[in-house]
Amino acid sequence: MKHILSVLLIAGLLTGCQKHSDHDDHDHSAHAGQDDAEMCREHNVPEAECGICSPGKLAPGESLKVRLPAADSARVAGIATVPATTGTISDAVECYAELAFNQNKLAQIVAPVAGILREVNVDLGSPVAERQTVAKIWSAQIAETVAKAVLSHQTLERERKLRADGIAPAKDLEEAEAAHRAACQQARMLGFSEADVDAMGAAPDTEVYLEVRAPFAGEIIAREAVRGSLVEAGKPLFTVADRSTMWAMLNVPETALSRLQLGQTVELQVDSLPGRTFTGTLTWIAAEVDERSRLARARAEFANPDGVLRARMFARARVLTRNATGAVVVPPSAIQQVEDSPIVFVKLADDLYEARGVRLGAKYNGQVEILAGLKPGEPVVVEQSFTVKSQFLASRLGAGCAHE
Repeated sequence: MKHILSVLLIAGLLTGCQKHSDHDDHDHSAHAGQDDAEMCREHNVPEAECGICSPGKLAPGESLKVRLPAADSARVAGIATVPATTGTISDAVECYAELAFNQNKLAQIVAPVAGILREVNVDLGSPVAERQTVAKIWSAQIAETVAKAVLSHQTLERERKLRADGIAPAKDLEEAEAAHRAACQQARMLGFSEADVDAMGAAPDTEVYLEVRAPFAGEIIAREAVRGSLVEAGKPLFTVADRSTMWAMLNVPETALSRLQLGQTVELQVDSLPGRTFTGTLTWIAAEVDERSRLARARAEFANPDGVLRARMFARARVLTRNATGAVVVPPSAIQQVEDSPIVFVKLADDLYEARGVRLGAKYNGQVEILAGLKPGEPVVVEQSFTVKSQFLASRLGAGCAHE
């Protein structure tokens, strides 16, 4: 209903102005007095300030007045105002992003030697602790390496005793020590410590397994290991990821790169997690721009304590480049465009409004920052502002009151 009334009001405004333009008493050039020549009799405002009689492009802070035909025109058309307020608003570079695992906390667990998988101790999604055993491998090479280490240790202990009793020469002890060091080095390369070697020497009939361990705490996100299978050295068995932090790979427009700096705060919203905003830090900006898309890659890191962020999720990111406190803000519905310039309409009286040029700043969370042209507390039109704009543009539509 308000829309119909607005259309009727606009039509009435245009018709009324055209009607007056057909009468001699509306021809400002016919007025003899200086005061009459300076006033718009139709709209009862100084002619130089009349937005209908003297239309023009408004720079920030410049204004023209717009008179409605009657005191109740705003009520009939449903025009409503709210005072401009102050608040905190953040300017930002907005872009799309895709989540990825933190590559510094992602690792493949491989078979260090060829052998047979005798045990597989974890599955997909299993949490693992640092140094936890995830699989056991048996092979003749493993058994031989451990046996050599055990034998070299026994030989060393014997030579030490003989040397202490003055029976063996120093050369034999030195050779035994060198052989033991070499054998232990081979065992360490497979993950066995000297304590492991000593324990296996104390239980010679126990079958020797190589325990494959997790390099750090995390979650098993990929598994290739199958119990009983023959694996080659270097073959991936598992992939472990620490998902306590995640990366967001941003696609930043080339034109916005100059506004980015490492360490800036990044806000992330994921479509599949509505109502949640994640806060992270910009940690990397690419050194090149894609030649086709003209986008540059950047990376932000986010805490993920509850594990809801997952790799390959799509998201929308905001890199905060400026945080303005005490900013003048209005709803987006208050902004109109005239000749590609933003304006607002400030209420002066029930039937009188001021078209005001403004300069816009950041736009976020249902608010638009006004950098120039508006003061806090001034009442701006937020509903049916197009009705006031139509009256402001009446002369451009052939119904103005300006001199011919």
